[in-house]
Amino acid sequence: MKSNSSISRIAISPGLAPTAARLQDDGWLSPHFPAIYARKSRAEEVAAQLIGGMKLWDWAAGHLWFGLHRTMDGGWVYRDWAPNATALWLVGDFSGWVKQEKFRALCINAHGDWELRLPAEAMQHGQHFRLEMEWPGGGDARLPAWGRFMHQDAQTFQFTARVWDAPSFAWKHAIPAAKPFAKIYEAHPGMSLEEARVATWSEFREQMLPRIKAAGYDTIQMMGVMEHPYYGSFGYHVGSFFAPSSRFGTPEELKALIDAAHGMGLRIIMDLVHSHCVKNEVEGLSRYDGTLWQWFHDGPRGMHPAWDSRCFDFTKPEVLHFLLSNLRYWLEEFRFDGFRFDGVTSMLYFDHGLGEPFGSYDDYFGPRVDESAVIYLTMANHLIHEARADALTVAEDVSGMPGLCAPLADGGMGFDTRLSMGLPECWFKLVKDIRDEDWSMNWLWHELRNHRPDERGISYVESHDQALVGGKSFIFEMIDADMYSGMHVTSGNARVARGVALHKMARLATLGTAGHGYLNFMGNEFGHPEWIDFPREGNGWSYEKARRLWKLRDDASLEFKGLADFDAAMLALVPEFSGQLPELLKADDGDKVLIFRRGELVFLFNFHPWLTYRRYGVRVQEGAYTIVLQSRPGTVTSELSVRARESWLCTDIPPRTALVYHRA
Repeated sequence: MKSNSSISRIAISPGLAPTAARLQDDGWLSPHFPAIYARKSRAEEVAAQLIGGMKLWDWAAGHLWFGLHRTMDGGWVYRDWAPNATALWLVGDFSGWVKQEKFRALCINAHGDWELRLPAEAMQHGQHFRLEMEWPGGGDARLPAWGRFMHQDAQTFQFTARVWDAPSFAWKHAIPAAKPFAKIYEAHPGMSLEEARVATWSEFREQMLPRIKAAGYDTIQMMGVMEHPYYGSFGYHVGSFFAPSSRFGTPEELKALIDAAHGMGLRIIMDLVHSHCVKNEVEGLSRYDGTLWQWFHDGPRGMHPAWDSRCFDFTKPEVLHFLLSNLRYWLEEFRFDGFRFDGVTSMLYFDHGLGEPFGSYDDYFGPRVDESAVIYLTMANHLIHEARADALTVAEDVSGMPGLCAPLADGGMGFDTRLSMGLPECWFKLVKDIRDEDWSMNWLWHELRNHRPDERGISYVESHDQALVGGKSFIFEMIDADMYSGMHVTSGNARVARGVALHKMARLATLGTAGHGYLNFMGNEFGHPEWIDFPREGNGWSYEKARRLWKLRDDASLEFKGLADFDAAMLALVPEFSGQLPELLKADDGDKVLIFRRGELVFLFNFHPWLTYRRYGVRVQEGAYTIVLQSRPGTVTSELSVRARESWLCTDIPPRTALVYHRA
């Protein structure tokens, strides 16, 4: 890491795409503009102190220095940062798993950097190794912090690092261009097969990529990429930040997956976990050099009270160097097309945002905000977009922090989009807590469009979060046990009919009003039943609910296929409205009717549980209107092509039915 005593300011470049409005256009924020500008200034100062006149991309190259590498003469060099360590060895297959003097590293400076140089014959590709580290008062085994490939023994479940010196991967396909409206398929590689086992990168490439492409999605949000000791953590308790999870295959097989996706026109963003780290000490970074504060905050602040994990100290240059280098590594080495930053709310606030209502702009400023995290996220977006202007960055933030998705030049943190995390709560509240006949269309419209004008959002009905053990998928919340007996298309089950109808309508309304993207979790497009539960002691280490039942989606005699086909049909509408904002035409709480226009499309929803409306009218632009999508095919008996007379469109709308008309 380099620093420069001269504090020359750097220009922070704007993000991927312009927003609809500027952060400064919000008059309610005016009392906080000094704080916003102070954040921007502080981020520029910190960046300048760290990198001087360098580009941030060039500075964030720790992965090219630290860890195990080939040298120019064909030998090996290992480097690490462990300031509290007093001795460090590499032990492994090449040393008989004992400490040997020739594999002992030397501390090369007062900063605590260690280095070991070895001849070419000292180790071979594929061998297993770990670190043995000593510090005042003790010592223990460690996995290298910058290690690029790990291995978990099938019998002992213990992890070791791998000597990995595979030939350079031959990329075949160009990176697809970014879309203005991303159709995101959230996917977990391990649970993507029907078999009750862990799937591989190669199986995902062969079996899932064609499914995702055929389903109409253009972006994959890949979960569980970084190595995590416990499979049941869903990939959110990361231990090795530079290593793709070995339980799915080799780094080259992950690259082949990404390359094949690019060849099919699919982009892949990575579910990135920089908000915390697993507290494991051998397989993680906790107490890496014998201290609890090397990478993390000391004391209670270094522990996440809800996640039982460690919290990074973003004030430390070494932590910024590690995490920013991590971003460059995944973009450069694996050609990921961006990141979904997990746990942003937890990063932004000292209290991690736990139990806070965030009802006032005052909640986003002042002593509760961790300004060091704001600076890190600002630098992260600067780095990513400096390297790849087309890269997509998505923030998982439930707090609504102003400026999170505003351009860096305006004093924002530079995220391209944020997840609209209030929408799932809205939909689940409606189907769980409010009688269908009491639904408010005006409240629903408000929730569908509830975001700041300067922000770009990703809308969704449900992600993996809603269906994790203890919860239910959206359709299972509505149908429950009838899922097992009533999903045949001829069953006539009223509970199933309601669930199927509302499943389609909720997704169409969410997609039709989504600002800049739409997200679906793997299998939810066809109403995958039950919940997600990874193997753990509490379920007898079962994979039964950590898989996807694709046979349900492909069976024409079951309602699942109709749900999936409808999902693909609605996604096909996106090119018709992308770039246009939705305009409310009618929200009638009495009729339970919601109608809006987007581009040349008119979306009509009758959420009433039993009333059919004949020749229901709504004022529209003059033109010839044709039905292009029905949530219940064959239920509209009027002509499919309706001429708007005197700027009114009149059509039949059966109960719990959505229609989409196209204006020619």
